[in-house]
Amino acid sequence: MVTMKEIAQKSGFSQATVSRLLNGDPTLSVKEETRRRIIEVSEQLGYATGSRRIALPRRVAVLDNATREEELADAYFDKLRSVLGDNARAQHMELTSFSHIDDLIADAGDFDGFISIGPSVLSSDRLLKLHLVLPYGVFIDINPAPSLFDSVQPDLSQTILDALDMLVSSGKRRIGYIGGTGFTMGLHEYPEDGRLTAFRNWTERLGLDAEGLIYAQGAFTVDTGRTLGEEAVNDHRDDMPDAFIVAADSIAVGVLQAFTAAGVLVPRDTSVISINNQAIAQYTSPTLTSYDIDQNELADTAITMLAEAISSRRTLHHHTFISTTLVVRDSFVPA
Repeated sequence: MVTMKEIAQKSGFSQATVSRLLNGDPTLSVKEETRRRIIEVSEQLGYATGSRRIALPRRVAVLDNATREEELADAYFDKLRSVLGDNARAQHMELTSFSHIDDLIADAGDFDGFISIGPSVLSSDRLLKLHLVLPYGVFIDINPAPSLFDSVQPDLSQTILDALDMLVSSGKRRIGYIGGTGFTMGLHEYPEDGRLTAFRNWTERLGLDAEGLIYAQGAFTVDTGRTLGEEAVNDHRDDMPDAFIVAADSIAVGVLQAFTAAGVLVPRDTSVISINNQAIAQYTSPTLTSYDIDQNELADTAITMLAEAISSRRTLHHHTFISTTLVVRDSFVPA
């Protein structure tokens, strides 16, 4: 087993300094060059506590890639920023935010790795340039460069299947979908969001007829939900589906507004299940049944994944899915 004394001898610093740094002493003040040298030597020697490699303090960049759309749509990423900061501090990581990938590329030498949040499209050439100067990074919520960086995402495909199973077990057979559009992976752009792809796949496999019950276009905003909700009512005013799965709470708020304005009562005339479980879900009318995405788990997993990648210097990329949990409120109550 590697000892503090061995790390001190190879790094050229005192055993006391090495011990305080590797144990995360918040009162220790050392130069950045000292910190990096001790960490580098400890990794080279394979220093660990017990069977688990220690969580080392890191200077980590945050690529804040969330465009401002509207307050409710932004609330999800606002919370993600907050929990990421809390988790980073607990792991003795110093975070520095960047709003543009070119700025991060220019300052890459100051950081051990990066974590990215936000859905905005990043060009493949920019992602490749970032990888060349900062090869260790984790994307939260999306996976735009699976061959270059790690990712942590909510398992939305499984969430759609869970929602369908829950609705079918409650006697719902005509189930519609309302959501936004578009995502990217690597060099490929998809006009269809992954939740809708999963919905098409699973309704076909489960023998559910969704013909004419899919409404998907635009951004993930309240306005989009209101527009699509109005379209759904106009198409099915006298024959509403048994239920709708809505891709995000921000859209669901607009859907509920459109339904209420048209005299469609939820859950009497149709049920609604959404995804995200934002705070607003508790205050809609009716209150919104929604699948909770544990953002704390997303952030914690991303930080652990980044620390492990840097420590092990691995070149294979890991992609992790986090399950979701249904929070039942008034818009749909399972049988």
